[in-house]
Amino acid sequence: MSDQLALAGFLDKWRARWPEWSVVEVFVAPAQREVTVAWFALLQELQDAAWAGSDPTPGQAKLGWWAEELQGWSQGRRRHPLGIVLQRRPAPWASLAQTLPVLLATREPSEDADLAFDALRPVAAGVDDVTQALFQIGVADQPSDPTAGMLAQRLLLLGDAAVPLRLRARAKTNDGNASARAWANELLQRWPAACGARPQRIFMILLHERIRRFAGGGDLAKPLPRMAALWCAWRAARD
Repeated sequence: MSDQLALAGFLDKWRARWPEWSVVEVFVAPAQREVTVAWFALLQELQDAAWAGSDPTPGQAKLGWWAEELQGWSQGRRRHPLGIVLQRRPAPWASLAQTLPVLLATREPSEDADLAFDALRPVAAGVDDVTQALFQIGVADQPSDPTAGMLAQRLLLLGDAAVPLRLRARAKTNDGNASARAWANELLQRWPAACGARPQRIFMILLHERIRRFAGGGDLAKPLPRMAALWCAWRAARD
C-alpha cells in the first residue's frame, strides 16, 4: 500500500466517527482542511491506544511506538502516514511524545471528577501546544483548554467505563446510562469558553452538542443531524 493510500485510510477512519465533519468543514479554510483532519486523526490514534480494548498491553506498545515516532518527527524523520501531512509542520512533537505515559496512566477511571481533570491536564497542555503551533494561534485566537473535550471523547469511546468511580456509585438507577449521563452533565458544566483556532472551535462545539444530547437522553453513538451540525459550526466559526 502506498503512503498516500495509507494516509487516506487514517483520515477516513476519523471521518467515519465524525461524519458531521463532511458537512461543516466548509467553515474551515481550504488550506487548513487536510492538516485539521490529520491532527484529529492522530489524537484519535493516541486516545484509542491509551483507552480502548480490554487488554492494556497492545495500547501500551502502540503508545511506546508513537512516542518514538513523534520524537522522530521533531528530528525530521517519519514512518507513519499521518506524518506526510503533519511532520514538517513546526510543532512541539517531542513535548507531546513526553506526555504519552501520562495519557496511558488515565486508562483506569479516576476516583472523582477533579482527579479525572487533574490526571489529563498535562496531556491536554501538550495537545494545546501543538494545536497552537499547527494553526498559528495569535492574539485574536486565544488557546483553548481541551481537557473537558478529551474526557468527552473518552466518554464517547468507553461509555460507562469512562465515568469516575464516585459518580458511578451515586448514579445507581434503572437507567443503564445514568452514570454516563451524569458524567456528561458534569463535563458540560466544566466546558471551557469558545476560543482557539477555528477548526478547534468547530470540533469542540460538535463534541459539546453530542454530549449535550446524550446528557438529555439521546444516543451516545449517534452523530448530529446535518442541519444541527451546520448550525453549531456556523456559531463556532463566527465567534
